[in-house]
Amino acid sequence: MSAALTASAPALSAAGPPLPAAIGKYRVLGRLGDGATSEVFLAFDDFQNRSVAIKRVRAGSAADPLDTHYSARFFAAEAALVGRLQHPNVVQIFDAVPDPLAPYLVMEYVPGSTLRPYCRADQLLSLELIVEIGFKCAMALGYVYRQGLIHRDVKPANLLAVLHNGTITDVKISDFGSVLNLQSDVTQIHRVGSLAYMSPEQLDGGTLDCRADMYSLGAVLYHLVAGRPLFDAQVQSAMMHQIYNVKPASLTGIRAGVTAALDAVIQRALHKQPDQRYADWNEFAQAISALVTTQQVPRGQFQGVLDSERFTLLRTLEFFQNFGDVELWEVVHRARWQRFHFGHALYRKGEEGSNFHIIAQGEVEVFRDGKKVAQLGAGTSVGEMAYLAPSAELKKHSTDVIVTEPATTISFAPDTLTHLSANTRHLFHDSFIKVLVRRLHSAHEQLAHPRRIF
Repeated sequence: MSAALTASAPALSAAGPPLPAAIGKYRVLGRLGDGATSEVFLAFDDFQNRSVAIKRVRAGSAADPLDTHYSARFFAAEAALVGRLQHPNVVQIFDAVPDPLAPYLVMEYVPGSTLRPYCRADQLLSLELIVEIGFKCAMALGYVYRQGLIHRDVKPANLLAVLHNGTITDVKISDFGSVLNLQSDVTQIHRVGSLAYMSPEQLDGGTLDCRADMYSLGAVLYHLVAGRPLFDAQVQSAMMHQIYNVKPASLTGIRAGVTAALDAVIQRALHKQPDQRYADWNEFAQAISALVTTQQVPRGQFQGVLDSERFTLLRTLEFFQNFGDVELWEVVHRARWQRFHFGHALYRKGEEGSNFHIIAQGEVEVFRDGKKVAQLGAGTSVGEMAYLAPSAELKKHSTDVIVTEPATTISFAPDTLTHLSANTRHLFHDSFIKVLVRRLHSAHEQLAHPRRIF
């Protein structure tokens, strides 16, 4: 039912019964779609001033008591996750209302579509975008697994493509009705999922870990690259035989630009034996990211720097060593990424400023009254004193900071920093303290041993 969570307003369905004026406290704006046992509405939360998607179990939709039982379990699985999943690539579940006639979930509304349309041979995405989507999904599913959860239904219809002016700019994982909660004492349904993307061990009903979802994501990536599913058969038994016994066909040669390295990454995720796949989500994500950094995928419309490259770069910088994945994604999306040529002045003495730069690549030198006093490289910050200064006078720079090796910096101004989560701001301030302590120590050493410094 996740496809409907992403329909944009002009695509609202006019079919179906009359719309309710409201569901609970939410004003209904339109119908996004219908499933066998539920319907999804676009609504507005006046209290929070935001659009939401409401998935409501249709009253009396399940005549079979067993279907009613399963519907209740799926609702309960998602309801247990209200407010729990906070990741930029996971759809948030805001509320769950166990109405006795028609229980409903209130979720983040994502304008766009699912990835289903892009599995067709005539609507294939560029390989670099598929790799970018794979990286983000791997990082998000890694976050989900650290919360003690296995999704168990990773498929194109549950991956929401965020669209901006018709272009995919992000992806979000949705529909946690089939989730396996490893920390729950409640009896949970097994052998759920979508057969075309289901791993052999999940089909067996055996013990699962993150590698079951890894297989499913591999099957999704295979479908997106090839324009056809990993396995296909008219009858379920034949499909099951293929999942258990047939090796996936190579992707090399199936379309232009598919390298042996790209095929190898996906094929490893699809191995029949879980212990032959990647050991964890981080290893899988790194393998996907390496395809970009080693130029194993052709660069098309996104000739600039991809989010996956920026994320991987941040991971190598000392300034961000204590940042978690979620906080790093915030930096990727909120920061201003800039490139500066040799000789550019980041700051001039006497200039007032409140923004700061973290050097991601390259080098700068610091001059006081024409004398070089410091040389700074990747992972260090400049301008943080002006940012932290309590008065306008102290915000004036006391040195010239000049680029001496072409540099890429990550910069923030106070107004953009306020848009970060409280935890990310806290991590920034912790990093600033470490920077200041090191510089105070350096100043002390310079006073004690002036010939040994610089």
